[in-house]
Amino acid sequence: MTESAAAFHPSRRGRVRFISGLGVGQIVSWGSLYYAFPLIAEQMGRELGQSKPALYGAATCGILVAGLAPYPVGAAIDRGHGRAVMTLGSALGGVLLMAWSRLDALWAFYLLFGGIGLAQAMTMYEPVFAVVTRRFGLEARRGITAITLWGGFASTVFIPLTQLLIDRLGWRNALVVLGGCNLGLCIGLHAWLIDRRLDAPLPAKAKPEPSAPPYASPAAGQAVLQGAAAVRWVIRRPAFWGLLVAFTVYYGMYVGLTFHLYPLLLERGFAVARVIAALSLIGPAQVAGRITMWVFGRERSIRTLGIVAISAFPVGLAMLVLLPANFAALAGFAIICGAANGVITIVRGLVVPEMLTRDAYGAINGVLALPANVAKALAPVATAALWELFRSYDGVLMAALASCALVVAAFSYAAVQRERTAAAP
Repeated sequence: MTESAAAFHPSRRGRVRFISGLGVGQIVSWGSLYYAFPLIAEQMGRELGQSKPALYGAATCGILVAGLAPYPVGAAIDRGHGRAVMTLGSALGGVLLMAWSRLDALWAFYLLFGGIGLAQAMTMYEPVFAVVTRRFGLEARRGITAITLWGGFASTVFIPLTQLLIDRLGWRNALVVLGGCNLGLCIGLHAWLIDRRLDAPLPAKAKPEPSAPPYASPAAGQAVLQGAAAVRWVIRRPAFWGLLVAFTVYYGMYVGLTFHLYPLLLERGFAVARVIAALSLIGPAQVAGRITMWVFGRERSIRTLGIVAISAFPVGLAMLVLLPANFAALAGFAIICGAANGVITIVRGLVVPEMLTRDAYGAINGVLALPANVAKALAPVATAALWELFRSYDGVLMAALASCALVVAAFSYAAVQRERTAAAP
């Protein structure tokens, strides 16, 4: 094996170190840049006299920026700049969290959260999936699964940690500590683990082979599609559009539902203590779903795993709608939907190399993520508008079930298109 080839087949110890280090980075990135927001915003609003809608509008601004950034971020990783992207993203996030600790003006808060949205796009799941796929190619499934297992503990670690910091230090100093976690830990992990030798850009070819199936890997020594050329090629594939519709509708529905889940459950007659207990099951259920996929789904195709997961979600939702309002139904909903979402996160990270193409993961993944991220940003407001229309969350639940049906149909269409292509001579 040549030195170059050996670099792409690291030892087991090296692989574990690489994935575990990136996983720790995901805990810090998600925990400080995402899960800490509601706790900090609550204290900030009380001190500065700002309303919840005003403060949460800044979070929406950040999500919108994060939704627009995946394509340029992914394309930069495809060009060999994964280390620079994730290291600079951690630096940006750390600096902005510290700057947040000094803010008093609302307009500056909105401007700052646009930058935090960019930091999220440079450090969280999408870029790390691109880095792992670039390193391991078709062997990336185990790495992506492992990283999502690490990421699943972000809320478990950082929600109580952030509350502890607020209680002991106040919200402003808590933000300084959270920023220091990014500057002191994430920068070091990303700069150390993402090997520049493996970030070397690959040569591009002028035109794809018309007869090549969308998931085909180039022959040895053959150049691969990059950037805009790969995107132009893949958007002509029906499977791409099926996946785009499926994930856009799914994430819009999921984020809208989860942002309003607490008042939704209270409206349906559940006691506060039971609601909190059920919500606490979602995170562990996501991790359990990912572990189950790790153990039993290694030999299953992403098409099969995806169809099972997206079909399970409406089953859990139906339990909440149709069964009596008791804790067993509520817990079943939380566990099934949490586990399904945990698997869908992994499926989302693997559909590009396993259902579309192995070329230009970052750019294609960015294009696929763009409408889904915009849907995430608009979902909380759209769900609130739907509640206002019906004056009840019943309309929201019916819309969620209808969305689930569309997601299942769109993903199944993409899977069928992929199978037809695979069967073609």
